[in-house]
Amino acid sequence: MASDAPPALTCPALLVSGSASSQGKTTVTAGLARYHARAGRRVRAFKTGPDFIDPTILEAASGAPVYNLDCWMVGIEGSRALLAAAARDADLILVEGAMGLYDGRPSAADLAMTFGLPVAAVIDAGAMAQTFGAVAKGLKEYRAVPFAGVFANRVASAGHARMLAESLPSDIPLLGLLTKTDRPFPERHLGLVQAGELVGLSDTLDALADLVQESGYTALPPAVPFAPYMAPAPETLLAGRRIAIARDAAFSFLYRANLDCLAAMGAEMVFFSPLADEAVPQSDMLYLPGGYPELHAARLASNRRWRDSMRAFAAAQKPVLAECGGMMVLFDTLTTLDGTAHPMLGLMPGGVTMRERLTAIGLQSLAWPQGEVRGHSFHYSQLATPLAPAWHCTPQRYGKGEAVYRQGAMVASYLHAYFPSNPAVAAALLAERP
Repeated sequence: MASDAPPALTCPALLVSGSASSQGKTTVTAGLARYHARAGRRVRAFKTGPDFIDPTILEAASGAPVYNLDCWMVGIEGSRALLAAAARDADLILVEGAMGLYDGRPSAADLAMTFGLPVAAVIDAGAMAQTFGAVAKGLKEYRAVPFAGVFANRVASAGHARMLAESLPSDIPLLGLLTKTDRPFPERHLGLVQAGELVGLSDTLDALADLVQESGYTALPPAVPFAPYMAPAPETLLAGRRIAIARDAAFSFLYRANLDCLAAMGAEMVFFSPLADEAVPQSDMLYLPGGYPELHAARLASNRRWRDSMRAFAAAQKPVLAECGGMMVLFDTLTTLDGTAHPMLGLMPGGVTMRERLTAIGLQSLAWPQGEVRGHSFHYSQLATPLAPAWHCTPQRYGKGEAVYRQGAMVASYLHAYFPSNPAVAAALLAERP
């Protein structure tokens, strides 16, 4: 009997993971993306887990929009729809993992096993020789992931390369050797420096593509079947609503999927830059995403036009949704690591202080009358406020749930919400109040 199911889509695909963070996953993924894009192929890249920064580098490398994949925050069906859409149009799908291959629940390995993505593991071999083979063997055999092989990063010499190759079991291909070069993408707290701040990024990406070519791994990986799935369209809950969204180097943590979700719900979006001292545009509601206000605190404190317009917007009782860095500027002060207390908007009482060490990280969800929206928190700052939380998030695994504060029509939290996980909650957070 013939099946009524539509045929599977197929596309060459590879998930680039590693033995740990800082092994060179972004280097390899961006290099592969640039190499194949430069060869005229249509490349679609993804990043696993919650991440705002690496996708911007992968977008520059591939020349195409980059979305997040994750079995919990994005969800299996949401990830399935994104992969299917990419498979319809692309010549190559690349997925960059987060942390190590098996780190986190869900991990990059969970994603690979769910969707049959072959794994290429990047191992920084700069300080090892034969142990390279042991690490590769462990990564392959720890769980039954589809394993394509390994990349050796930071290889010092031809002799070093021979030792690494000889250490590998016969069933683990050595996909490529990358020479020992300076790390191409500088880091700071919260991850890599943002793509928009990297001078000469295009030249760096071309150099990485050249390294990929020298490594010998230039053929497309095998084709992977993907289920032809489309996510249901959200209700047009924001039809006729105009949303002002802060977007610049201080407020840059915006999931592309969040903007797509707002557009699908009928919202008109208008962007503005607090750093450029632009006033809040005429709008029905305001979205202040996270980013790096702490790096620009003095400038934000002196931008009178932006500050006055924010206070007028709040005084008009128009809804404001502020996430992490967006929340930080709502309070009285933001104290940077040098001990300087910069005056912020004063729309909520209290102060935020930057810390040397990470103060929170993890997946979180927020229950609302319309259901649960999922997201994450990741910050180095600490808030002290007399405000009592109006709600609390729930951690996906462990730790404390982030507080959610309400003042007038403002809702603020360290939570970075992934809107497509529940568009109705996103619309309610932006336009309504329970």
